[in-house]
Amino acid sequence: MKKYKLTIEYEGTRYSGWQLQKNSKSVQGAIASAVENIIKTSKFELMGAGRTDKGVHALQQVAHLTIDKYFKPQNLRYALNDLLPYDINILNVEETDLKFHARHDAISRSYIYQITNERTAFLKPFVWWVKDELNYDKIIDTAKVFIGMHDFRNFAKLEDKGVSPKVLVEDIQTAFNNGLFVIRIVASHFLWNMVRRIVGTLVEVGRGNLSKNEIINYLENKKKIEQIYTAPPSGLFLEKIIYDKKEKIPPLQPAILRRLY
Repeated sequence: MKKYKLTIEYEGTRYSGWQLQKNSKSVQGAIASAVENIIKTSKFELMGAGRTDKGVHALQQVAHLTIDKYFKPQNLRYALNDLLPYDINILNVEETDLKFHARHDAISRSYIYQITNERTAFLKPFVWWVKDELNYDKIIDTAKVFIGMHDFRNFAKLEDKGVSPKVLVEDIQTAFNNGLFVIRIVASHFLWNMVRRIVGTLVEVGRGNLSKNEIINYLENKKKIEQIYTAPPSGLFLEKIIYDKKEKIPPLQPAILRRLY
């Protein structure tokens, strides 16, 4: 058996998410179909480091592929990319230890979210266009309260009762660049819709509809959040899967600029 580590970028607009689904297109399904076409068997394992929701993008998703055949990593990359649709791209393939697990071996993950106040004909699939004026100083100040170990039950959909709502948020960064306001969240792991709900709530702070103290009360579960604010998936990117504490996350800049220049 051989195991390969795949680093993948994709535009999630046309997909129901990363995870394989029976009745809809998924990124995992598209890659699995390409693998099956290459090795001529369905006997393989393809596992991603994290599930991205419908419409969410990835700059560097990681997956492991276990197959009963050896390929030179670069040849496998070329073969996969020849079969994949235009909006999924294998950035890198490397042979790895059979013990490597894309999801279980990850120690943290980073996501970025892009917001703009400017109407654009070209960036709609990659940003949240907010028409209202936002107080970005309040957003930046309030974002800091999410750093640390917290119970995020008010800011996520819990898949089942066995899932712990506690998540360690290691860092939150913000930046302005070319008309985009970008938020980066780095955490041990993420709950379903967690990033989108954090961003959606922060935008309500920027609109003046919520205060920093209200967010703190929601975060400390002193008050149940009554109105769910969920940012659209278009502005969300899985940025990086981190396996080593020595790995450095690049300086914060818009996702679209990184791949265009």
